[in-house]
Amino acid sequence: MLGDYLEIQNHADTTQREETKQAEISVHENSGNCLSSPLGYRLSVAALIRPTNFCSIFPFVRTISLHAEEDQEGERFEFGKNWSRFLTLLDETRICEAEESLKQMLEIEDLKDKSFLDIGSGSGLFSLAGRRLGARVHSFDYDLQSVACTSQLRRRYFSDDNSWKIEEGSVLDTDYIKHLGKFDVVYSWGVLHHTGQMWQALENAQLPVALGGKLFIALYNDTGTQSARWKKIKHTYNRLPDSLKVPFTLMVIAPGEAKAILRSLVALQPRQYFQSWTQYDERRGMSRWRDIVDWVGGYPYEVSTPDEVFEFYRARGFILTKMNCGRVGLGCNQFVFERVKER
Repeated sequence: MLGDYLEIQNHADTTQREETKQAEISVHENSGNCLSSPLGYRLSVAALIRPTNFCSIFPFVRTISLHAEEDQEGERFEFGKNWSRFLTLLDETRICEAEESLKQMLEIEDLKDKSFLDIGSGSGLFSLAGRRLGARVHSFDYDLQSVACTSQLRRRYFSDDNSWKIEEGSVLDTDYIKHLGKFDVVYSWGVLHHTGQMWQALENAQLPVALGGKLFIALYNDTGTQSARWKKIKHTYNRLPDSLKVPFTLMVIAPGEAKAILRSLVALQPRQYFQSWTQYDERRGMSRWRDIVDWVGGYPYEVSTPDEVFEFYRARGFILTKMNCGRVGLGCNQFVFERVKER
């Protein structure tokens, strides 16, 4: 498993060096003007850190460049690093749980002959689940290490598969999203609220949904002052040096964990607490510790109410077919919308 983690790091580093070199070729050294670029050409995060003035005709350059600057300045959580560690724990049980999650929420038995777009693929787990269910999958993420994670899963389970495409891209890049075409299923779980421009991301996420297609999203629930307090905690985490992030995370979750332990002891069911860790992968096939780190560090952080999301997509020709919004607290409300008419 350690070998898989190192392979992901090496893949990300190699891709970073190659794309940085390509980006340098595409820019005048002195004038700061852009040379022509073929449609769909994607620049790496590493290349965009460079203080080069790219042309205004490439909006995706500005979008991903901003992400890179925020990563460096502690304004954005590095989700790819977190998910690359998660892949060392990935097993058949977790993959099957991810498949069941898709089947339950989309109300399907498989995705044969369907197209599946994974916006913000992260670890790549749900891209893998979609592919195993028979879909033609297109995965993208702005985070280079997340792209590497997803690529690692494809190499591991679907080597040389032409029905699974992976690339770097941003949901905030409207031109890029429009260029992708239409899909039967567009999936983005716990991603759009981390873009820093959630409502623009929600707008762009509906663009590739085909008529009769489904949009499956999950967004943080708005709990008022509690959400505002967590926004400050997340911002603090991302400004800390790496050596203090784990101790800070443990300090933040300690009160909640202590209450959970006490509740299980009072109920004379101490196993309940331990099962909340050992059986956590039954919830979408994820790892509890990786989810905790993702939660404490997940910044930018925006929230919404179910009513806001419902009205937003109803105005764009969607109907709500399924949702999970009960007793989620600070967690995610889940929605499945179906496009019934073009806007």
